[in-house]
Amino acid sequence: MAANWTTLRELLLPDGPKRGRAIESSLRDAIRDGRLQPGARLPSSRDLAGQLGVARGTITAAYTQLVAEGYLLAKHGSGTTVATVGAVETCDALEKNRQWRLDLRTGVPALSAFPRAEWIAAQRAALADLPDEDLDYPDPAGFAPLRTELASYLGRVRAVSVTADQIVITNGAADGLRLVCEQLRMTGHTKVALEDPCHPGERELVSAHGLEPVAVPADCDGLRVSELAKTDCRAVLVTAAHQFPLGTVLHPERRRALLAWARDVDGYIIEDDYDAEHRYDRPALGAMQALDPSRVIYEGSVSKVLAPALRLGWAVIPDRLRANVIARKRITDMGCATLPQAAFALMLRSGGYDRHLRRTRALYRRRRDALLEALARRLPDWRPIGIAAGLHLVVRLPDGVDDRLLAQALAARGVNARALADYSAQPTFPGLVVGYATLTPDRLRAAVDEFAEAVRMNPS
Repeated sequence: MAANWTTLRELLLPDGPKRGRAIESSLRDAIRDGRLQPGARLPSSRDLAGQLGVARGTITAAYTQLVAEGYLLAKHGSGTTVATVGAVETCDALEKNRQWRLDLRTGVPALSAFPRAEWIAAQRAALADLPDEDLDYPDPAGFAPLRTELASYLGRVRAVSVTADQIVITNGAADGLRLVCEQLRMTGHTKVALEDPCHPGERELVSAHGLEPVAVPADCDGLRVSELAKTDCRAVLVTAAHQFPLGTVLHPERRRALLAWARDVDGYIIEDDYDAEHRYDRPALGAMQALDPSRVIYEGSVSKVLAPALRLGWAVIPDRLRANVIARKRITDMGCATLPQAAFALMLRSGGYDRHLRRTRALYRRRRDALLEALARRLPDWRPIGIAAGLHLVVRLPDGVDDRLLAQALAARGVNARALADYSAQPTFPGLVVGYATLTPDRLRAAVDEFAEAVRMNPS
């Protein structure tokens, strides 16, 4: 049934007429908070434009954007409807607020493995040695000793071509992406290409900073650069070493093609080095950034190694963007807190960070192996995909399974495992995105038992 016209006008125009992105934003908010229910059919762009007194192109642009973000579905002959799992934020809020029996969400390391004693010791030692002047307002580019240690670490572990002066310390990777998006918009960019599937938060962040996210398909070899070339984007965000969520690696030929694309369009590659340090079968693939430091913006953080609560990240910024990014950092938050930076610098210098990585790699490998063994035993027709790396894996379900319905059935059993469809602007194969870092092997085996029982109780 179509949304009631009068109700829709009240949703979109509560304070009088709106234009452009304001209508798009109002629609998005109405879907997020449940005022527009999943499955509701929206008016045609022509009808809604007439009702709201705006140009039809305004409504078409809003619908197109929200389809790309996953809030709406558009099918030929069926019109435009609210997606079955309508609002990404509703899912995220559910994950955060609900007490799950078995929580397999992604993006979180084993918080119980955080090196508390080592971090406290590093904080004390760093504070004891910190000159009084370093307790003043921080350098917006970041604490100089940390940038020096990071330059050494990134060159040694991730093969990044960098000096301390090229690093900007950020409040996590999201802050780095925010700074880059603002700089891109200020220099004339209107769009950013994103891998599809990708983290829903990336679409939201890009949109929130005035840029249009453009979905470009990714497959077993990573981003399809040939599809990227068909867009008019001049910036792209990639997880080249370990694609999120598919867990694949960008193929060497596509790496070269992507760098050639950036040169051809005078554009930028934003390389999010998402959990790339967690590789279990071989050394981690080196970063793309060293292949063309003038075109690749490299980003990382401690969130997947230590803890998200630290809010510590970094960005390696090309020369022609760096001064403006640092100026923006100074204006927006006056730089990141010095004391955590000083403690982290000491952990890097003492080898504590490397030791923690070695311990947690062994921990996560055992957990991943337990999950794979349980899947092979209980659900042999479910196929794990991707490389042996990271804190999660994608399980490809048999064709015909509705992954969103399965995720809902699991949620009813107190199990949090997201459907791959939640990460995709366009339909891919059915799958579950399963984080394993926070659960013990026994708990992971229990989760697979729940998967099998949910399938038995809810056959597709």
